[in-house]
Amino acid sequence: MRRPFARRTRLSAEVLRRAALPRGVRVLAWASSDDGPWLLGTRDALVLVDTDETLSIPWERVEAADWERDEDLLRITEVGEFGRSRPVHAFIVPDPGHLLPLVRERVTASVLLQRRVVTGRGRGVLVIARRPPRGSGEITWAFEFDAGVDPEDPAVARAAEEGLRAAQDELGEGGRRI
Repeated sequence: MRRPFARRTRLSAEVLRRAALPRGVRVLAWASSDDGPWLLGTRDALVLVDTDETLSIPWERVEAADWERDEDLLRITEVGEFGRSRPVHAFIVPDPGHLLPLVRERVTASVLLQRRVVTGRGRGVLVIARRPPRGSGEITWAFEFDAGVDPEDPAVARAAEEGLRAAQDELGEGGRRI
């Protein structure tokens, strides 16, 4: 009988070596995937360790993480840039252990502010401010437009910019737009 979220796999010294984590960085949770990579959660990033490469995704760059229990599918979507496809990483993870709660906690901790700006007919844009969950580091700002909202429309662009300025004033910081 399979127990949900029970840690069955040990994190080997070889996986840690391939992860090449900076000195002092601790792995807080991990999971192995049936299709190869290991997923390591640290305080600052999700680290994907495969046999030939390692990818570190800072928590503030993770837009969403979804686990489909019936298929054991873990899908990680990165924050995207307007006009470009968002990077999506998918893994078969039969036992996510403590990784899922860590991912949720770290991604949530990276969000400083979300403000909805209505642009017309019940649609709008979400203004989002994020920073590394440790609480220091540059704030990044992003817009998430509702389906059917044209970011190129001058009225929409004006409303989004006004929402951004109001949110920046509220936090008292500028930051970088993505």
